[in-house]
Amino acid sequence: MAAQKVPVLDISGSQAGRARSEINVTPLVDVVLVLLIIFLVVTPLVGKTFWVHLPKQEKEEVEPDRLEDEPPPLVMKVGADRTVQVNGVEIALAEFPERLKRMFAARDDHILFFDADDGAAYGFAVEALDLAREGGAVTIAPLVQPAGQPAAAEPGPASAGAPPAAADPPASPATTP
Repeated sequence: MAAQKVPVLDISGSQAGRARSEINVTPLVDVVLVLLIIFLVVTPLVGKTFWVHLPKQEKEEVEPDRLEDEPPPLVMKVGADRTVQVNGVEIALAEFPERLKRMFAARDDHILFFDADDGAAYGFAVEALDLAREGGAVTIAPLVQPAGQPAAAEPGPASAGAPPAAADPPASPATTP
């Protein structure tokens, strides 16, 4: 009689000599760590860059006599009753672009300041702005203060009503009781 082979069991209960069904995670961990290191090194190098082109700031002294020769700025005012005025002169909407072209022809700049009454219709104000563009206005700026008035000074302690702070209070003689 031939001897039968009895399978030998190891500690885990699987048969010896057979392939194990366990996953060897050591190579997986090695690959993941290498990828992690690569991403940690490369990530700071891949920053997004935004290019901002700013105009050159040229500061030039303006002589007082030169300021007096400049014409007043053009201010377009849209009224609540669907009227358009430029520097206080009412202009019909049909002839507005042509008159504006003539005004800009006599000037070096093509800047128009825009002011609208609180009751002016939004659609009419936009239509007036479109006609101003058609008339040659390159820059249309909102009017934030009435024309001809100087800018308000920044509020400080003196203008806020607080008395100016003294550097050192006057010395008083020491009294003993």
